[in-house]
Amino acid sequence: MAEIDDLTLDYRAAFQRYLPQRSEAALTLGYQLGRQAIAHDVSLLDLVDVHHLVLTEILEDTAEADARDVTAAAAEFLREVLSTFDMAHRSLPCAPQNAAQRPGGG
Repeated sequence: MAEIDDLTLDYRAAFQRYLPQRSEAALTLGYQLGRQAIAHDVSLLDLVDVHHLVLTEILEDTAEADARDVTAAAAEFLREVLSTFDMAHRSLPCAPQNAAQRPGGG
């Protein structure tokens, strides 16, 4: 659980750094978080939970007029974080596409 707590702290700091200017350098922190998550066997679901928690906290302190902009930035940041999971997934051998080829398939 401490690993998720550490990830939450790092995610919050990285997203808050990204939010004001949306710089490529700050977005790179998101990519690095994704790499660290994979290296530490953090599940995709846990990572999405961390994102949701951090976004919820930030939206609580965000003016209603800015909420849409913050949410869009959060989506961009999450996409960058998850890009490493996407690359890892794509590097796996292709799974059978046909249900009949799967164990127990028709």
